This record gives sequence, structure tokens and C-alpha cells, in this order.
Amino acid sequence: MENLDQQRADIALIGLAVMGQNLVLNMSDHGYQVAVYNRSGSVTDEFIAGPAAGRAITGHHDYASLVASLKRPRRVMLMVKAGAPVDSVIADLLPHLEPGDIIIDGGNSHFTDTRRRSEELRAAGLRFIGAGVSGGEEGARHGPSIMPGGDPEAWPHVQRIFQDIAAKVDGIPCCDWVGSDGAGHYVKMVHNGIEYGDMQLISEVYAVMSGVLGMQPAEMAEVFARWDQGKLDSYLIEITAEILAHKDEDGAPLVNKILDVAGQKGTGKWTSTDALDRGVPLTLISEAVFARYLSAHKDERVEAAKVLAGPKGASGADERSLLNDLEDALYAAKIISYAQGYMLLQTAAAELGWNLDYGGIAQLWRGGCIIRSRFLGDIKAAYDADKGLQNLLLAPFFAGEIASAQAGWRRALAKAIEFGVPTPALSSGLSFYDGYRQERLPANLLQAQRDYFGAHTYERVDKPRGEFFHTDWTGQGGKATSGSYDA
Repeated sequence: MENLDQQRADIALIGLAVMGQNLVLNMSDHGYQVAVYNRSGSVTDEFIAGPAAGRAITGHHDYASLVASLKRPRRVMLMVKAGAPVDSVIADLLPHLEPGDIIIDGGNSHFTDTRRRSEELRAAGLRFIGAGVSGGEEGARHGPSIMPGGDPEAWPHVQRIFQDIAAKVDGIPCCDWVGSDGAGHYVKMVHNGIEYGDMQLISEVYAVMSGVLGMQPAEMAEVFARWDQGKLDSYLIEITAEILAHKDEDGAPLVNKILDVAGQKGTGKWTSTDALDRGVPLTLISEAVFARYLSAHKDERVEAAKVLAGPKGASGADERSLLNDLEDALYAAKIISYAQGYMLLQTAAAELGWNLDYGGIAQLWRGGCIIRSRFLGDIKAAYDADKGLQNLLLAPFFAGEIASAQAGWRRALAKAIEFGVPTPALSSGLSFYDGYRQERLPANLLQAQRDYFGAHTYERVDKPRGEFFHTDWTGQGGKATSGSYDA
């Protein structure tokens, strides 16, 4: 079926793994003619003969044929593994493209690579878009969340296609222009970090249900299903209920047979690393990343369990009361996770010159993506009401929600600690909240320590900011400060 009708395809897609195939079928459902290519030609042939049969989808075995089949400006979307494979495909495509053509990277690329590629392709006269795509296999097929950024001149040429295939909430597509250069992939990176946080929080609540209340998966499934009807309504809560209710072939809960070692693809780590580089206290999401690392030390944990003792004599808990407290804890910690994620977005936007629409980003995440939830509508409303909102926690709605939930949050954590159930993300969320609301933190002592051993100086509360002092704490240090020997 190659080249049956030159110049007829609306868009090309390279990379026919599950996400790529489902995006192509989604585009076809919406009336778009698609040209496809896969490095392994047999995959292309199988797709054309199978799922794509009878559709306006053409298969190609070389880039020249693929590009020649496209309308101008040519739109070529890459769904290949992030990193060197993206650069390799771009290099192979370049000889076949002309100025004004558009390359779209729909993979999980790091935003710094997207910024570099935007600059390089702009110099070559081409337009580049880095589009974060979330929703997994189901989202790609029936409506993902799409977060495009890059060359703004490219957006009008792909807007209709992307918004047609994206998920819709209240008739509004979960896809809109995010910003220049790497903004789209940056927002997707933060989305994935928040996803790590959400998943870890839910897992910790599951651990408390099991470790404190002794609940069985089927009982927990009923609780999560009930929570999914209220303020915790979300995709992750919904699938948690389904997972806990699922039985293996022998009728036993399948979840109990799954090895407790978590995998990851690195995007959560990217989020935490970027937060460290920018000085943003992304504590909850970082704890979620570390929890996955700890889970990977399975053999070591098995040995440690034989040696290290936990608490004894823990008192029982009223199931109904603790479940209510856990619901509050999960909800409040979720607010903290998103507040931290938005702190990172705001800091990056200021440093990288992006004009991000924070309410709009919440809209992108309301449907199609893994973190989709009712909760995101409240975030959108908060930022729509106050475009200059400094922190999500300071929005009247969320300040009130935390105030209402914090007593249960604290009780749930106290019970988890009493029973020795680890809750790193739930706990770090509360520690962040308590730190953020303090007018004065113990960092004054920390600064004194730094000045004592390293003459790093300190500021004083009774002097203007920006004026630094040093104390000769031992009487033998003199007046030299660290600035005297800083390279």
C-alpha cells in the first residue's frame, strides 16, 4: 500500500510500539490520514494488515517514501525511546525534510534534550515540538492528555489534530500549548513526579490498612471504591480498588502474590534532581522516589527483618475512625504533593523564561492522564481565581481543606508510627506543611553551626537582609570568613 496517493497523509508517525499504534488508530478514528514507519519493517506490515486494515493508514519501509506521502508542511511524530534514538531518527529524517516542516517528539524525553533539539532544528529551518503524552495504552487509544511545547509557529499546524484526539472534560480538550522550547516535556516530567507521589501515598495507606487494621485486599477494595465516589475521586484510586479486588486463578488476591520490588523509568528521579538543582523542597515526591529505591533492596530487607526489631505492645485501633483518618491523610498529603509540584513549575518558569498557565496545566491533567482526578478542577479554579497565586496551599479553598483534614492526618500517622508501618511520603508531606507554616525555623542554629566550623557567616534578625556577620566562636578563629578562600 506504499505511496498509493502522494501528498495525502495528514501526519506521519514513527515508532509502532503500543503507544504509537494506538495514537495512529486514534487519529484515524478522527478522520486523519496517517503514514507510519517502524524500524522493523515486519512490525509495520503486521500493523497495516491487522489493526490498521481498511483504514486510511499507509505503511512505509523508508523515510523517503514516508516523507513524500505527506501534505505540506510535513508533520512527523516520533514515538521512540528517549535519548539517543530520538537524535538518530531526527538525523535520518533531515535529508528528506524542507524548511517549515515539523518534527514532534511524543516520547518521554528530558526537557533539556528538547530545548537543545528546538534550537538545533530552528537553525536548520525546521520546527520542533516536544509533546508530553500521558494516559498509557488506553489513553493513547481513546484520548490522552497531551502537553505540547517548542516552536510556537508549529502549534497552529498540529493543534486541530492533537486537540481532536485528546481526552475531553466538559467538552474541553486536555491539550493546549504549554510554552516554548522544553516547556511541554518539563510539564510532563512534573506530571510524572506527581504520579510517583500519588502512587506512593496510596501504597502507604494500603500498608496501614494491612499492618494496623489487618484488613484483607477485598475489604480494602470496598474502601477505595467508596473513596473514589468522594473527594479522592481519581483514576489511581479507581484502579487501586480494582487491583485489590482482583483474584488469581486459585481465588486468592493477586496483589498478595506480586513481588514488592517497584520498577521505574527515571522520570520521577528527573523531577527530584531538577528540584534539587533549583532549590525547591520537593520532599514528598523525592520520598516516593527513594521508597522505590528501598523496595529494590529486597534481599537485604529480608535479612534485616530477621535482625531488626519493631515496636511492641501497640494498642488496637477503631477501624471506622482510622479509615476516616486515612482518607483525610491521603487527601491532605495529595494537596501537598501538588503544591510542591507547582512550586517547581513556578520556579522553572521564572528561571527559563516560560509563561506557564497554571490553571491551564491543571486542565490538561483533568482527563486522559494517569493523575486525572476531580481534585484538578479545584486546582484550576484556584489559579483561575488568582493568577499570581504564590503557592497552592495559600488558596482559600486548599488552606481550608488542609485545616479540616490535618487532625485525621496526624492521628493516622501517629498510629502508623506506633505500629512501625513506614509512611515516608505521608510523613514528609506533613513535615513540609508544618515547616512551611512556621514563621521561624531552627535554621538559625544551623547557620551558627556553619559559621562556627566554616566561617560561613550569617544574617541577623535585627539587621537588614543582605548584611552578613561572623563570630569568632572559640576566640582563636580571627576575622577571616569562608569568602576569603572561596575559589
